[in-house]
Amino acid sequence: MQQQNQIDKSTSDSSCPQKSSEKDEVKSYFENTGFERWNRIYSESDEVNKVQRNIRIGHQKTVDNVLAWLQEQGNLGERSFCDAGCGVGSLAIPLAQLGAGSIAASDLSEAMVSEARRRAEEAGISAEKLQFTASDLESLDGRYDTVICLDVFIHYPQAAAEEMVRHLAGMAEKHLIVSFAPYTPVLALLKCIGQLFPGPSKTTRAYTLREAGIVAAAAEAGFQPVRRSLNQAPFYFSRLIAFERG
Repeated sequence: MQQQNQIDKSTSDSSCPQKSSEKDEVKSYFENTGFERWNRIYSESDEVNKVQRNIRIGHQKTVDNVLAWLQEQGNLGERSFCDAGCGVGSLAIPLAQLGAGSIAASDLSEAMVSEARRRAEEAGISAEKLQFTASDLESLDGRYDTVICLDVFIHYPQAAAEEMVRHLAGMAEKHLIVSFAPYTPVLALLKCIGQLFPGPSKTTRAYTLREAGIVAAAAEAGFQPVRRSLNQAPFYFSRLIAFERG
């Protein structure tokens, strides 16, 4: 859930883990105003402004990259997947349609999960193949061939994001794929400019992350990067990294 246009660009240098109060704010946002906004963005609705449309395009590029990478790896029907932070099912649903063996998809927001489940049912996907649950990342467990977490780390400061990479890697047998808003001087400047314009649209904090820290955290869990992509559109910047267990 990548709110590059609506939320404050917060520094990537914070060493504090994500606080419960901040998580509650994110959850509340995506149960209410945020759900309505992002459900429109991650749909084919024409009721989006130019910024939101560009975010839709950027996020779709990330999803398309992941689907292409997974197809190149092959054997989808023999693999299990965890889509951590699934939103409205933008990745999980097409992955199921490509023949994935099984998918466990989850999101912090009950509203997002309900919409994802509705979309999956509308697409004729069985609940046995694609199971949705409402959960934060910290509570996820189980073992999967491939664990994927797209555009969720924007809600985590650096230390917490690195800890979450280690946690998700511990659930992955072979593959881990994550995306995040990368720290760059340009994004740091945008963050500073954004802080000059306080307002109700800044509903949750957004964190940019240093790639070296994410890669190091994965390495601690036994994973090495094998593929990278930088997807960007106006108001959307996402570094996508595929890791494999070494």
